[in-house]
Amino acid sequence: MTRRLISSGSPFEALAGYSRAVVDGDDIFVSGTTGYDYARMTLPEGLAEQTHACFANIAAALAEAGASLDDVVRVRYIVAQRDYADEVFPIFGRYFATARPAATLIVAGLLQPEMKIEIEVTARRRR
Repeated sequence: MTRRLISSGSPFEALAGYSRAVVDGDDIFVSGTTGYDYARMTLPEGLAEQTHACFANIAAALAEAGASLDDVVRVRYIVAQRDYADEVFPIFGRYFATARPAATLIVAGLLQPEMKIEIEVTARRRR
């Protein structure tokens, strides 16, 4: 089995030395992903919009790896403020209604003050 790197096209990936995702056999490891539109390098202002954009970015990386959000087995959510949880929980539930992955929510400061959420997932392609 071969290891394959997937890039979002963000210049930060090369600068910081990481990939949006790494495919290793049937396992897909998606890096912590924010809601940036990597083509324009813009970030939506609202929490809900950033959350939906995170999922869009993650879904694109998974699709390139031959998987989908339904293949996610582990997710880590990082939110900048604990009071964000009530707003994002229903959004998480919509995207993971089928997969129902093991999940952790962490409250922590993010790299830029405008970032409200970051999501990291691990998926496993089904045979």
